[in-house]
Amino acid sequence: MHNKTLLGVDFVTALDLITNKEVKAILGPWTSMQAQFMIEMGQKSQVPIVTYSATSPSLASIRSQYFFRATYDDSSQVHAIKEIIKLFGWREVAPVYVDDTFGEGIMPRLTDVLQEINVRIPYRTVISPNATDDEISVELLRMMTLPTRVFVVHLVELLASRFFAKATEIGLMKQGYVWILTNTITDVLSIMNETEIETMQGVLGVKTYVPRSKELENFRSRWTKRFPISDLNVYGLWAYDATTALALAIEEAGTSNLTFVKMDAKRNVSELQGLGVSQYGPKLLQTLSRVRFQGLAGDFQFINGELQPSVFEIVNVNGQGGRTIGFWMKEYGLFKNVDQKPASKTTFSSWQDRLRPIIWPGDTTSVPKGWEIPTNGKRLQIGVPVNNTFQQFVKATRDPITNSTIFSGFSIDYFEAVIQAIPYDISYDFIPFQDGGYDALVYQVYLGVRDTDHLFFFICSIFTKMGC
Repeated sequence: MHNKTLLGVDFVTALDLITNKEVKAILGPWTSMQAQFMIEMGQKSQVPIVTYSATSPSLASIRSQYFFRATYDDSSQVHAIKEIIKLFGWREVAPVYVDDTFGEGIMPRLTDVLQEINVRIPYRTVISPNATDDEISVELLRMMTLPTRVFVVHLVELLASRFFAKATEIGLMKQGYVWILTNTITDVLSIMNETEIETMQGVLGVKTYVPRSKELENFRSRWTKRFPISDLNVYGLWAYDATTALALAIEEAGTSNLTFVKMDAKRNVSELQGLGVSQYGPKLLQTLSRVRFQGLAGDFQFINGELQPSVFEIVNVNGQGGRTIGFWMKEYGLFKNVDQKPASKTTFSSWQDRLRPIIWPGDTTSVPKGWEIPTNGKRLQIGVPVNNTFQQFVKATRDPITNSTIFSGFSIDYFEAVIQAIPYDISYDFIPFQDGGYDALVYQVYLGVRDTDHLFFFICSIFTKMGC
């Protein structure tokens, strides 16, 4: 690496070193917030800014030709998330994200793709980056009181660990819940401790796919020998590849004309006053745009200043980490094996044709329905007339032991079959109605004699309009 290249810096340091040391490139920043301020500086000074970890989609809107993203835009994974939701037929999804540029960046694109498949977003849970455990608990308790049970989580690692610890404590990691993680969390599962992983059992996640290669195996072996207690995730691989790309670009550009031209201070009254313009920048910009090689994390090539993903891995957190259950590719959608792609996006008979077995929250293999009346909510009351002639349709008998009413018959069986087929859970009770038939029951609902927060259904044969 050329000695005038700056590695992993923040805005203040970058401003100082571009102004006083006249560096020719910056490898960094680490976060999207840092990048937002540094991109303008790179554009003004013609110094390429190369990041391997700033993933917010909003950074692309700044439109700086001197900004290169050696990582994936967060919004590139939303189609994989959409396909998971579509595969299981869930109709409502509640996003959970951190309240900053990073968290908000993915939301416009996620909202768009969910609208494409008619999936509602009834509400959003926004967590402050400085939220206390009590504040996280308040949000989780609110989520528990609402019927939606499918959540897409886009939080940074430390906040996600605290969030799922509280979710487990409160009871939102039990059977019936669905949690889908973005790759911000799944890409660092390998460096999370056992306690953190334990709180995420059963969740699904979209993970960056890193193809196997001899070069990667050799590098990991050397890394382990040198840093035995430090695992290497995909961001470490991208950092290595970004450094390699910058070195190759500098080698091709040569080292001639490394001068800076100072700007006229009278024409620049902002905090960037005194910032020079690199005469080397335009040449380095061209060579960096043309760099292409097989990196540790896969094929490395900037397209419109960014790396473009071709495959995402789908994981299920189970046991010690994320177990691979499938892959997603734009041309094929979801499929089980990366080396055995389906011929087309043909509709399969069940989700098992697309993904491997899944262990859901609550240690169950039953697919959650995605929606249910909260446990602290009111159960649906089903009014059933007991004085009727056609007992083959509805029959009421008294249990001599419990003294409760047992309902049977075709209409009861039909109703329960419909409830089972509905793609969300409904808690209900059959309530005996002895004060008349259909007309009397409907009239009581109309008068509001019963609890108006409850909905009464009249169970009757669908094949006859005679009184029950």
